Amino acid sequence: MTLPVPLDETSSSAPEAHDEAQDVVDRRTYEVRTFGCQMNVHDSERISGLLEGAGLSRVEDGQADVVVFNTCAVRENADNKLYGNLGILKAVKEARPGMQIAVGGCLAQKDRETILKKAPWVDAVFGTHNIGALPALLQRARHNQDAQLEILESLDVFPSTLPTKRDSVYAGWVSISVGCNNTCTFCIVPSLRGKERDRRPGEILAEIEALVADGAVEVTLLGQNVNSYGVEFGDRGAFAKLLRACGSIEGLERVRFTSPHPAAFTDDVIDAMAETPNVMPQLHMPLQSGSDRILKAMRRSYRSSRFLGILDRVRERMPHAAISTDIIVGFPGETEEDFQATLDVVERSRFATAFTFQYSKRPGTPAAELPEQLPKAVVQERFERLTALQDRIAREENARQVGTLVEVLVTDQQGRKGGETHRLTGRARDQRLVHVSVPSGADVPRPGDFVTLPITEAASFHLLSDPTTEQYSLRRSRAGDAWDRSQADSCAAPAPAGGAPRAVSLGMPSLPVRGSAR
Repeated sequence: MTLPVPLDETSSSAPEAHDEAQDVVDRRTYEVRTFGCQMNVHDSERISGLLEGAGLSRVEDGQADVVVFNTCAVRENADNKLYGNLGILKAVKEARPGMQIAVGGCLAQKDRETILKKAPWVDAVFGTHNIGALPALLQRARHNQDAQLEILESLDVFPSTLPTKRDSVYAGWVSISVGCNNTCTFCIVPSLRGKERDRRPGEILAEIEALVADGAVEVTLLGQNVNSYGVEFGDRGAFAKLLRACGSIEGLERVRFTSPHPAAFTDDVIDAMAETPNVMPQLHMPLQSGSDRILKAMRRSYRSSRFLGILDRVRERMPHAAISTDIIVGFPGETEEDFQATLDVVERSRFATAFTFQYSKRPGTPAAELPEQLPKAVVQERFERLTALQDRIAREENARQVGTLVEVLVTDQQGRKGGETHRLTGRARDQRLVHVSVPSGADVPRPGDFVTLPITEAASFHLLSDPTTEQYSLRRSRAGDAWDRSQADSCAAPAPAGGAPRAVSLGMPSLPVRGSAR
C-alpha cells in the first residue's frame, strides 16, 4: 500500500501516490441498521448525513467498514435483537481490522455502559440527544483504540440542524418536535427522548421548502405528539396553523403527520385538514385500548367516547378519510370485559389499518410494576381474535375502494410478488398501499410520478389496479425528474418497469405491525 506523504517532500510523481492512498482512505463505507419508529428512521437519515459528511460512503454490496445500530427500546425483544446482531458481527470484526461498530438510539440511551459490558467489541455508544457526536466518537475510538461512550441527558443541538442523507428524493420526514410530555404507564419513550422541544414554525417551513426545491412532493411531519406542538412557545393553535401554512408551499402536493394524541386533538386541526388541499385525508389516531378502565390505568387522558367522537368529526368533514391506529392487547389487569370493549371500539371505528401489539414489560415503566400481569397464552389468544377482527374490517373497507378512481404516488418500493407480477407500488392519497400494473405500450412512471387509475381488486393489506390503456393516466412530476437525477448521480440507470432498488416508508410502515407492545 502506498502511504500518503507531505507534498513538499516528494518527487513530481508524489501527487499520484497521494491520490492513490487517499482513494484507499475514502473507500471506507458505512451501513445504518434502523429499528423502531418513524423518528428513528429520520434520525438514521441524519446519521447517514453525518457519516457522509465525514467522508464515508454508503455500502451497496458487501460488508461495511462502519456499522451503526440505531436502536429502539420500546418492545421486549429490542435487547435480544441488538445483542444478537452484535454477536454475529463480532467474528466479522475480528476478521476485518479497522472495522467499527456503533450503537445509538433509545436502547443506547437506556442501557449505556451495559452495551459495552455485554459487547466489548463495540467502538462507540451514543444516545438520542447527541447524534451529532457520532463522527467524533468514531474518530476518537480509532485514535485511542478504546471504546467511546457519550450519553447526554438533554439535547445539545436540535437534530434537524444536522446534515441529512434522505432515503427518498420524492418524499421526506420533517421533525416539528422531539420528546414527549405525556406519562403513559407502558411507554419508556419520555425518559429516553426527554421533555417535548418544539421547533419554530419558520424553521420547519424553511426545511419543507428546501425539500420541495430538491424535488420532494410529499412530507410527513413528525413528533411524539404532533398536536401538542406549540405549547413550548405558548401557541396551542400552532399545529393547525402549521398545516395551513404547508398549503401555501408551491409544489408540495401531499402533507401527512404522525402521531397525534386523542386527548389533545382539537377541532381546529380537523378544520385545517379538511380545508387545506394538500393535507391528505388520512389520520393515524392511537387508541391503545377500548376499555375506559384500562385507559385510566395506562394514564391515557381520554376515554373511548372521546376517541370515537374524534373519528366521527373527522369523517363528517372528510368522509373518505382512512384512519389507522395502535392497539395494545394484554395490558396488566385487562379482563375479558375490558378486551371486549376494545373489540367493540374497533368494530365501530372501521380502521383502515391497525398496528397491534402484545403488551410486554419494559423495565423502568410504571406498568412493569403493576400486579395482574397476564399469562402469555391469554394475551396470545386475545391478540389473535383482535387481528382476525381487524383483518376482516380492513378487507371490507378495502373492498369498498374497488371501482373508485385513485391517484397513486409511485414509490421505489416493490411488493412481495412484484418480481413475478411486474407491478409497481405506490400510495393513494389516503395512504393505502396500491400495486399497479402498467398497460402494454403505456409509458412507465418513475418513482415520484403520479398515476390515476381504477382499483380493480382488494385484499386486507393492499389494493390492486390492473387498468386498461384507456383507464390509465400518467402525470410526470418534478419528483420523478429528481429521481432520474439521483440515479444519474449514483451512476445507476433509471428505474426499470417493475423494478425497485430499495424500500422507502412514506409516513407509516407498509403493513400492520404485529408483535410485542410498547
